[in-house]
Amino acid sequence: MATNLSIDPELIERARELSGERTKKAAVTKALKEFIARHEQKNLLELFGNLDWDPNYDYKTERSRD
Repeated sequence: MATNLSIDPELIERARELSGERTKKAAVTKALKEFIARHEQKNLLELFGNLDWDPNYDYKTERSRD
């Protein structure tokens, strides 16, 4: 999908250099993937301590190969 964006040229060039990517498109794609991953990790951290834990759960039983 073609998209036209007005991005600060200095900002995009710095992102390209820091990312090690050869093209602006690759640098933007990498930046977006990292942005998404970071926010998904943040959402997972917010679940920490909110999930119910079964004190009788035996992970070793679940790993057995019958």
